[in-house]
Amino acid sequence: MKTTKSLFCGAILAGAFFATAANANSLTDTLSSAASQLGGQSSSQQSGTSLSSLTSLLNGGSQSLSSSTMNNAAGIMGYCAKEKITSVANVDNIKSQVLDKLGLDTAAEQKKDTSYMDGIQGLLNAKDGQQLNLESLGNTDLGKKVKAKACDLVLKQGVNFLS
Repeated sequence: MKTTKSLFCGAILAGAFFATAANANSLTDTLSSAASQLGGQSSSQQSGTSLSSLTSLLNGGSQSLSSSTMNNAAGIMGYCAKEKITSVANVDNIKSQVLDKLGLDTAAEQKKDTSYMDGIQGLLNAKDGQQLNLESLGNTDLGKKVKAKACDLVLKQGVNFLS
């Protein structure tokens, strides 16, 4: 009888332990979800845009913020001009010159170029092989700084391409 009572108490304790662990996982998921909502990101957008990765992008990750192709860079310049991210007033002029040099001077040609279209939507196809969605960075101070740095680096790429 005493053994049965001990086993029964053990089973109750084990059940309580597993229920607590499940609630802790649920709480962790809830907190993670709340944090991503506060940051303006869905959980699917969090990969690659965590606080530490954004900070590393600001602290010298120029390969991650430079475009792998001039077609994409031209699209990013268009995105930056549309969103008024860059402080350079003639970004549209530089973008137009780059597009002319690439042979993408008509809207029909631009629409055929997927790399350019990615850029217009804020998708930076970076030199390190990654893709950074500038739109998903939100309007936090850190997000704005990363966007501004990306726009400045891509604009410099465009100027160097024209030289």
